[in-house]
Amino acid sequence: MPRITVTVDGVKYEEDVEPRLLLVHLLRERLGKTGTPIGCDTSNCGACTVMLDGKSVKSCSVLAVQADGCDVVTIEGLGTNGANGSMHPMQRAFHEEHALQCGYCTPGMVMAAIDLLRDDPEPSEETIRQGLEGNLCRCTGYCNIVRAVRRGAQEMGQAVSTS
Repeated sequence: MPRITVTVDGVKYEEDVEPRLLLVHLLRERLGKTGTPIGCDTSNCGACTVMLDGKSVKSCSVLAVQADGCDVVTIEGLGTNGANGSMHPMQRAFHEEHALQCGYCTPGMVMAAIDLLRDDPEPSEETIRQGLEGNLCRCTGYCNIVRAVRRGAQEMGQAVSTS
């Protein structure tokens, strides 16, 4: 079995993996990163979206061996941990705008939204909807999600400009 080295949420791991093991299964089953849900296993829903070297990917469509040497950020790695842990501005925006119902799609939506803002820090509603079209939500109707992304964009812009 190939041995890979991957950094997940700031922690370096060395793992022996079968060549066919999907990144989502490595994250959940071996590393305990259960905040990344398994949605469809076909890359249609986007629930398992994570950042791989700063770019959002659907972790059910990436083999763990492809992540060798890479930096992976999951939904759990966005906020700061500890007793007074805080949420990432996008996570907070999703919470404050009530942009979730069942919450299953939320990790992937948040990760995809952050990636969208990397390329367009002030997206229009149409740009947000297009940017998230690979992530499905079966509960919300997307209106609150779009509002949350706009709010998150504003908060992230403020965080960057005040630092």
